[in-house]
Amino acid sequence: MSDNNQMLTFGGHLEVLRRMLFRILIATAVFAVAVFCLKDTTFALLLAPSKSDFCLYQWTERFFALIGYDFHFAPFEVDLIATDLSSQFMTHVSTSLYLGFLCASPYVLFELFRFISPALYEDERKYSIPALIVIYALFIIGVLMSYFILFPISFRFLGTYSVAEQVRSTITLDSYISTFVTLTLVMGVVFQLPVITYFLATLGIIQSEMLAQYRQYAFLIIMIVAAIITPPDLMTLVLVTIPLYLLYEVSIIVTRHVN
Repeated sequence: MSDNNQMLTFGGHLEVLRRMLFRILIATAVFAVAVFCLKDTTFALLLAPSKSDFCLYQWTERFFALIGYDFHFAPFEVDLIATDLSSQFMTHVSTSLYLGFLCASPYVLFELFRFISPALYEDERKYSIPALIVIYALFIIGVLMSYFILFPISFRFLGTYSVAEQVRSTITLDSYISTFVTLTLVMGVVFQLPVITYFLATLGIIQSEMLAQYRQYAFLIIMIVAAIITPPDLMTLVLVTIPLYLLYEVSIIVTRHVN
């Protein structure tokens, strides 16, 4: 461990922590202000999955065309409304803060690593940087999967579902954004499964043989978790279950190298 870290008093650690949190808040605020000023671009990206010409549908149609099938998605239209006087402005502010923190997240990880690195041994410090890169990469993959695949399909199914012809869906902007943020964050966290299993295997809590033996139970648990974290439709359940189970298989491979 670093001698400087050992010489710091408890009050000194608190002061270092305070300065780190202040820098993180400043970085988040700068990105949040930038996102707030780029309102048109920001909401063009956020609302793109709600349109029938979203890239997911275009890519799918091109894929079927390449394999010789003439397949096209039916166009759809879902109205987004604001029911409160201040809802659009408050949604703009809260979305800017969320995206600002997301944009600042690499810097946040850097600050966190700089704060804890003096307490690490040299070999621990050497392995912690690749670990942070993997954690962040998996989080971004989960976020991108939610944006490009899961959320558009969920929105299309739930937004166009109707119990009768005379009942038309009009989705509030608050509902749209909250569902979007929740699903993207959850997918980013869920994609940390290989990292979690790696640390559990390092501590000797789990072994690769145990994970392989209980595959069928893991698949059932994954389906239950997918049903909880996703909107209630079968297509989204399947689209979440498949990558989560693949992550489970990756976790088996990871733990095999550890054990």
